[in-house]
Order: sequence, then structure tokens, then C-alpha cells
Amino acid sequence: MDLIRSKAKEILHSNRGNLEYLEHCRVLVKDGRVLYLRAKDDTNVECYWNIPIANTTVVLMGSGTSITQAAVRMLADAGVLIGFCGTGGTPLIVGSDVEFLTPQSEYRPTEYIQGWLKFWFDDAKRLKIAKYFQEARIQFIRSVWEKEKVYIEHGLDVADREPQQSFEKYLLSSQSANEVMHLLTAEGRLTKELYKYVANNVGIQEFCRDTTSLDKPNQFLNHGNYLAYGLAATCLWCLGIPHGFAVMHGKTRRGALVFDVADLIKDAVVLPQAFISASYDVSEKEFRESCLERFLKHKVLDRMFEVVKDAVMIGASLK
Repeated sequence: MDLIRSKAKEILHSNRGNLEYLEHCRVLVKDGRVLYLRAKDDTNVECYWNIPIANTTVVLMGSGTSITQAAVRMLADAGVLIGFCGTGGTPLIVGSDVEFLTPQSEYRPTEYIQGWLKFWFDDAKRLKIAKYFQEARIQFIRSVWEKEKVYIEHGLDVADREPQQSFEKYLLSSQSANEVMHLLTAEGRLTKELYKYVANNVGIQEFCRDTTSLDKPNQFLNHGNYLAYGLAATCLWCLGIPHGFAVMHGKTRRGALVFDVADLIKDAVVLPQAFISASYDVSEKEFRESCLERFLKHKVLDRMFEVVKDAVMIGASLK
């Protein structure tokens, strides 16, 4: 009966609604549930809050957190990834690499990694999949920006000359690229142009991307990107594809495929939301809530699954 009840509560990762960020608390198991414990309103009164593990993809544990072995076991059973990070969600505490503590189940799907490896060892085929990722990335930016009223209200319009020219130049550069380095160079130009376009429209002048900077736009970009990395890691874990089999960010870089998959949605959601939130000088918590709201609204995790699965099929059929 327990197994039947467990199966009935299971939610597909692509449909899960929660990405938890915790700080200054202890995660433990109580009465058969995973809870986090901390003092309420700076008093000595301890309060418990439930973590809905069946509907959660990633738990990011920030400053001052600890977790019991029993809680880790229950999170793993529910397929929840765990990441330890700094205040506000960044940086992830694994040097400069993106890695998550994934549930150690050997019973992951095999079809996707087998399909992935059919093209991955061939440089020409891998480049074609990298180009497919970039086409999917542009399509998603256009799709989200056309629908998102908040972005439109702040002057972000994919029909504007600036983003249209940026997209067209990038797609042309991608199609003619003979190696991944050419793609990465074109990607860098596109991102800079999008930063400039969005920053100008929301009234932020002279923006310079610096991951170590303490200004609000850079902090929010770091924070939102790490949220996207968590979702990308979840997608790859569910499909059974190791993080090392990247198509864009380098064959030897740890966690590189996480970056590739996260890039599918970062410019569409994280980038504009970071600048809009920074223009209102909101807190990190408010930015995170806005970002997660956009993730759910535009089904970014579904999008990641869709593109990666399609890439497997396309790659396996390449001659």
C-alpha cells in the first residue's frame, strides 16, 4: 500500500512547481515529512515549515544551513537535487563549477544517453546539435518576449530593429560556423547586445557585465542564472545524461552541459527580469519570486526537456 500511495503522489519533474532556497535553518525529517526549522522573527521560538518534496525540483541551501542524513535520503527518494550556495543563491559552493548533489539511483533512463552518444563523439554532428540549441534559444526568446506583458510594458519588443538585427546576425553566424569557438564568439556578441538593449529600455545606464560586481543588475543576473542551472541539472539528471557531454561549453569542463541547457532559457527570462527588478531596486527575495513566477508561467523546465529530447532524436538520425 505504501508503494501505491507513493506512486500516486509522484509528479513529473517537468511539471513540478517548486525550487526552494533556504538560509539560516536546519532541514530534517519530522513525522514522515521533510521540514526546515528556524527561529521566527528573530525570537527564540522555533517554527517548522514543510518542504513539498513531491513537487520540488531543486533545494538550494544558503548560508547557515544544515541537513540531516534522513532528510537527504527522503529528498533523494523524491528525486530532488540539492545544491549548497552562498547568500542569495550565489555562488554555488563547488569552486567555479556547476555541480549538484543528485540522487544516486542507477535506474535512470538509458535511451537518452545512448542517443546522445551516437552523435557526441563526432565533431561535425556535435556542432550541428550546438547550432540546433542556438536556434531553439532564439525561438524561445521571441516566444517569451512576445507574450510577457511586463516586458512589453518596459519597452522590450522583439519586433524592434535592435533585437531583430541581433537575432538575424547571430543565426547567420551560427549557420556558417565551422567550429564551436565561432559559435561561442557569436554568442558573446549577442548577449552583449541584449544586455545593452534591455538596460537602455529600463533606464540602467552604462551597464558592464561583471560576475563579481555588487551592483543590482549583476547580482540578479548571477542569482537568476544559478536558478536556471538548477533546473538544467534536474532535466539532465531525469534524462540520465551526464553533465560532461556538452555541445557548446567544452568537452572537458565540469558541468558544461548544464550551462548549455540553461542557456536555452536564460536570455528569455532571467536577463530581462534581472534588469527590470534592478530598475525598481527590489530585494533579492522579490527578484527570486519574480524569476520563479516567470519560470512557471513560461514552462521553462518543459522547454528544456523538449529541446534536449529533440536533440537526441536529431543527433541520432544524423549521417
